Order: sequence, then structure tokens, then C-alpha cells
Amino acid sequence: MQQSYWERVVADGFRLPQGAELDQLTIELVTMLGDPDPHSRCDIAHSVLQTWIGEGVYDELLIGLGDGLALGLRKGLGEDGTPSVLRRSYSAAVLADIIARDNVTHGLHPAAVLTWADQAVAWFLAERDLRGWIPAQGWANAVIHGADVIGALSASRHLGADELPVLLDVVAERLCTPTPHRFAAGEEQRLAFATMSLLHRDLIPIDTLETWLDRISVAWNDQSPPPTPGAAARENTIDFLRALHLQLLLGVHGTPAQDVATKTIIMPSVRSDLLIALQRALRSSAPWLYRQP
Repeated sequence: MQQSYWERVVADGFRLPQGAELDQLTIELVTMLGDPDPHSRCDIAHSVLQTWIGEGVYDELLIGLGDGLALGLRKGLGEDGTPSVLRRSYSAAVLADIIARDNVTHGLHPAAVLTWADQAVAWFLAERDLRGWIPAQGWANAVIHGADVIGALSASRHLGADELPVLLDVVAERLCTPTPHRFAAGEEQRLAFATMSLLHRDLIPIDTLETWLDRISVAWNDQSPPPTPGAAARENTIDFLRALHLQLLLGVHGTPAQDVATKTIIMPSVRSDLLIALQRALRSSAPWLYRQP
């Protein structure tokens, strides 16, 4: 379709055009997720797919759509600094929307969601292009969209006490993996928000969380100066812990787990103990700066 066709769809409130073949439209939209033009990719393809998923247009087709998006996670994986990251990142963003839809409708088989979880985690940990804003191409945001997948999975009924700590480990490994890319687009806030959603499930004990923080604190061991990959990962990790500490201290609303919970969740039950553990970890990141208790 010409771009003017999609402009009319957007202008018409994202309504599915009468007489249109949804399969063909979907193939085009999924391909556009990798378009270097940010208007085509974000304002049209991502927005249309997100809206149609949320409105139930794809409720009978979510398996096929999710499988197609999962293939997009592997396009050019391992590259850094090329446009291929756009297809991977926005495929993850829409996959998060599909999982979020299932969190509401409960229409998908566990095998589908767990398979996507494995594929999304494999992509997120292997992704090397962590750029936020790309001149002339707009937002890439692989870390933000990866965090959105973690957030959507955190609220899934298919993941319980055995699976949620694995998502925590994914966050830790993503943060501690050396990278030349410093967070500059709020990535630490989005990762912290996804972590808050995991905590809102109230299925992860404090001893597991303390062990997780000890693993993250290994990042402090790398004292290499900027702009080395170890230095960027260290600073990204510190930024994340600061963001998580503040979100846990002040409280957040609208996490995926809160949105689908059968009872109101204000704070996770481990809040008090975890705040102490977070403060201990943050002090250890800069002992020359923070006063010891």
C-alpha cells in the first residue's frame, strides 16, 4: 500500500478498512516495523498494530502474529550501528502488546507465551545495539522495548514463582553485559518499572532478591574509565538501581501486574527489606561518597 493509504487509516481512528485483507495488511505492517522512516515505523506501523491488538482485531490470530514477530527478533541480531535494530526492537514492542492482550483475554495457550518468552529473552540478552535515539531514524529503544516485554511477561498467568526469578536474572545479565552504549533515553526507568511489576506479583522472596542484588553489584568490580564497555555497563547498572530504589520508595502505579491483579496492589510485601538491600548495594557502588550506616 502507498503511505497515503495508511495515513487515511490513522486519520480514520485506526479503524480496519472495509473489505481489506487483514493478512496482507499485517504482512506490510510487520515489515514497516523495520522502516528507517520513523513516521512509517512508529506513527503508522507500531501505532496501527498496537491499536488493533488492543481492540481485539487480532484475537483469533494472535498466535500467527506473535510467531511472525518472534522471527523479526532475529533479523540482523549481533549487528551494532545498523538499521536492522529497528525491526528487532519494534518486533519486541508489538510482541509485548500481544502478551499484554492475553493477560486480559486469557485466550492463549501457555506453550505459545512461554515460547515467545524464551525467544524474547534470547534476543534481549544477545542484542548489541542499545542506541536510544538515532539521527534521521528516530527512536530505536531496544532496551526500553525489551523492558516492556519483561513487564508484560511479569503479569502473565503462565509465569509463576519458578519463572519470575528468571526474568530478574535476565534484567541483571542485560545490565552487567559490557556495552559501549550509555543509557540516555530513560532506559533505567523502564527497566525499573518492569522490575516493580515483577515485585507486585509478590512471589519472589527477599533472599532471592538479595542474591540478585549481589549479582548486579559485581558491576562495581570493573573500574575501567569511560568510554570503555565496562564503564558504560557499570554506570547503567547504578542508574537502574537508583531508579528502582526511588520507584520502590515512592511507589508507582499502572504496572502490568497491577493492571490485571484481582485485588489492589499498592506496594510489594518485600518493600521494607528490599529498600534496605538496595541502599546497601548503592552504598557499595560509591563507598567514597555514601555514609555507611
